[in-house]
Amino acid sequence: MSFESVIGLEIHAQLLTETKIFCGCSTKFGGAPNTHGCPVCLGLPGALPVLNRRAVEYGVRAALALRCAVQPVSVFARKNYFYPDLPKGYQISQYEQPLAINGCVEYESHGQLQSIRILRVHLEEDAGKSVHEGLSDSDRVTHLDFNRSGVPLIEIVTCPDLRSSEAAAEFFSRLRAILCEIQVSDGSMEEGSLRCDANVSVRPSGTSALGVKVEVKNINSFRFLQRALDYEFSRQVDLVNEGGIVSQETRLWDDAAGRTVAMRNKEEAHDYRYFPDPDLPPLKISEVLIAEAREALPELPEARKQRFVSDYDLPEYDAQILTKSRDLSEYFEQTAQAGGNPKAASNWIIGQVSRKMRELGIEINAVAVRPEALAGLITLVDAGLVSSSAGKFVFERMYESGESAQEVVDAEGLSQIDDEEVLTGLVMAAIAQHPKMVEAYRGGKKGILGFFVGQVMQETRGKANPQLVSRLVRDKLDAP
Repeated sequence: MSFESVIGLEIHAQLLTETKIFCGCSTKFGGAPNTHGCPVCLGLPGALPVLNRRAVEYGVRAALALRCAVQPVSVFARKNYFYPDLPKGYQISQYEQPLAINGCVEYESHGQLQSIRILRVHLEEDAGKSVHEGLSDSDRVTHLDFNRSGVPLIEIVTCPDLRSSEAAAEFFSRLRAILCEIQVSDGSMEEGSLRCDANVSVRPSGTSALGVKVEVKNINSFRFLQRALDYEFSRQVDLVNEGGIVSQETRLWDDAAGRTVAMRNKEEAHDYRYFPDPDLPPLKISEVLIAEAREALPELPEARKQRFVSDYDLPEYDAQILTKSRDLSEYFEQTAQAGGNPKAASNWIIGQVSRKMRELGIEINAVAVRPEALAGLITLVDAGLVSSSAGKFVFERMYESGESAQEVVDAEGLSQIDDEEVLTGLVMAAIAQHPKMVEAYRGGKKGILGFFVGQVMQETRGKANPQLVSRLVRDKLDAP
């Protein structure tokens, strides 16, 4: 019997506010333990929460970007459970009346339209952090850091519309791009600003009933999500095939071991004993606030991708890569508009620019060769004044020296050689030096033509016109 997975995600995104959701403490990452705290976020008796308006505005903006219906009235509730890093013994969240409901994220993937429904978006506070290792007494005690306690979050809950680990990881990636694009979250998984819980069950292929779901908790990497879901799918299928029963539980992903590990039985809503927080009145969202948030929404990544395909005639693959971030998109558009060759701009950015970013571990805004300078190089290559291979050398020199492409070409004497008489002489010399290769070519090994082209390009330090060299080599080798 074959099975399919049924996956839903619960994504927690930290909002880009400077202060916490119910107090004025800093949300800045990296502070010394327990230096961003006060009576409110430490849950001390008598401390009253005051809602951060900016967090509400960001929550509304995110909900609209996800095509949700923002509720005119939502209610903060107390979610009661015990954990050492939850100082109040409850988390302020939303449950029965969330901020927004019934959204959808649509995008094209592998030529197919994907439509992932969003069940709800709600506001809540983060818990603190339990530190189990790295200190001299970590084998005996757990240390607590409350810097994250009270940091504002939105939780985005999808319907169980995902059917594979690959699809789940892609959706998570696209959702991150949306949140970063609308500037409500920095999406930093390394700093804990974005993480998700995955609910996964299995069922026989072709059936519609939902199986028993297992929650895999606190995943902070697209790769980890995909690996965790692959493992959990296989574990559940093996269990069912062996006659066992899948238990509803919460599990953790152990990437080093490559498996999920049981954490606790899965709680239901009634286990948390939700009730409205008596210290916080119902949250009323005005139509004016919603209209302002809608007006402020930028072009979203999927819409920009489709525009790049239609306006710049780019392949979908190129457009998908170039719209992973707003900054990368802007770098491309500035290069394409300055140079007049969008496809060449895409090739250079996906190729040499991205390679340089990986090499240096930087983002696009830190790339020393700015769009106008890159466009200048592309113009020289397009005009045939510099060969593509020499262009790569020019790019490196531009990066190191800050010179323009033309300045590098002039200083290094890299102008492309188009003199047919000069190139013919070099081609004949290469043929004369390798008689066995000539014999092999004439014996049917036509791929050897590239060897001779390479010899001429090497001799000219990449300055020879490769198309002209290729024609000359073919003419000479095919001559009787």
